Amino acid sequence: MHHHQQQEHEGPAAVRALDGFTVGVTAARRAEELGTLLERRGAQVVHAPALRIVPLPDDTELLAATQDLIANAPDVVVATTAIGFRGWVEAAEGWGLGEALLEQLAAVELLARGPKVRGAIRAAGLNEKWSPASESMAEVLDRLLEEGVSGRRVAIQLHGELLPGFVEALRADGAEVVGVPVYRWMPPEDIGPVDRLLDAVVGRGVDAVTFTSAPAAASLLRRAEERGIQEEVQTALRQEVLAVCVGPVTALPLQAQDIPTLQPERFRLGPLVQLLCRELPGRTQPLPVAGHRIEIRGHAVVVNGELRPVPPAGMALLRALARRPGWVVSRADLLRALPGAGRDEHAVETAMARLRVALGAPKLIQTVVKRGYRLSLDPHAETEKYDGV
Repeated sequence: MHHHQQQEHEGPAAVRALDGFTVGVTAARRAEELGTLLERRGAQVVHAPALRIVPLPDDTELLAATQDLIANAPDVVVATTAIGFRGWVEAAEGWGLGEALLEQLAAVELLARGPKVRGAIRAAGLNEKWSPASESMAEVLDRLLEEGVSGRRVAIQLHGELLPGFVEALRADGAEVVGVPVYRWMPPEDIGPVDRLLDAVVGRGVDAVTFTSAPAAASLLRRAEERGIQEEVQTALRQEVLAVCVGPVTALPLQAQDIPTLQPERFRLGPLVQLLCRELPGRTQPLPVAGHRIEIRGHAVVVNGELRPVPPAGMALLRALARRPGWVVSRADLLRALPGAGRDEHAVETAMARLRVALGAPKLIQTVVKRGYRLSLDPHAETEKYDGV
């Protein structure tokens, strides 16, 4: 653990992919794991669990469903998630129903939604009858409908909310469908962190928000609507703030509001973080300024490969100057760009002085007497950079 302390004497450490960026995390489950992965790559993380998960042993609905399945054997049981299946068996054991549940599951047609669930089923000493090559619920549904489900009792281990249309399709073909709700999503006990994240989205204080479940995405959007800031949140997520989802199901509530989303090809936390590591730095345009190369990130600037944190007022000025690099921006326009500044143009000078100190290279921003300020864009470098764009 001590090795990183020695690096400080060797000059600036290499800039990590997410240094200078802020990322919101809406997950309740595995939030810490995701936060750690992001922080390790340099991100500042804003945690705002948009839901809480009802712990299993307290869950009377799961107990009732388990007792019902032990008493009235289903024909088919579909297991959808490894963590949910394990949680169900553990909860049953806690209620003294473990053996009865396993005996029942051993006697029915058990379908597994993929390799992870299959592992959990075998770990419980059971064998699945079938599982799709993909992790697709659609394939499970096709198989059930081909076998014919009319008059059959099908139990499905739910995980949060089920895929839209799955239960309806089975019922339309005459099946009796029993849901086994292993996790129940509830609103968070403390809405404060969610409100702070929404405020940060509107104020562009975060560069991206990650979503790992559809209910959490729906919950965040619902809260924005309750507060009357739905339009501002939508605009931010359509423009500067990136919405990144772990997979297509999670993205549905956002897409329903015309919010563009990105998702990794593999629906896991690791690839989700790698996607952010590519996308966020990729959205910043490196600029050749006064013989330096600068890259403007969320709350910091990379100057010649070195990260320089900048206070919010300075970032606001720098963004205003970078909108048209090399053009003069008046003090009045810069004052309008400053967060919460009054009418005194002196505020611009104070913020500008601090910005120059933070950047560590005073010549990056030129004062144009009586007119304002400009980024000292290198004209010869500019043509190389922008011709290819």
